[in-house]
Amino acid sequence: MKRLLTGIAIAAMMIAGTTSMFAENEVNQRRENQQQRIANGVGNGTMNAHQAAKVEGQEAHINKEVRTDRAANGGKLTPAEHAQVNRQLNHTSNEIYKDKH
Repeated sequence: MKRLLTGIAIAAMMIAGTTSMFAENEVNQRRENQQQRIANGVGNGTMNAHQAAKVEGQEAHINKEVRTDRAANGGKLTPAEHAQVNRQLNHTSNEIYKDKH
């Protein structure tokens, strides 16, 4: 019985670690994608310098917040922090879309 409970506990810890790893990768990938969208918008002329600077400022704020949160939590984002960053990235993504169209 102890072995079964130990196995279940280990499996749960592995799943939790994998989930947080995916969450970290998701945040990083979204930030990279948005940087590429900004660069494409400036490159093809659908975004002007003022629009790009505004969105870059928002991105810089989010990046600073992520660095601060990760430093405070041993290199990881808590689920609440992850949700907040996703909301902020959604807002910035919408701004990029509006600026490009």
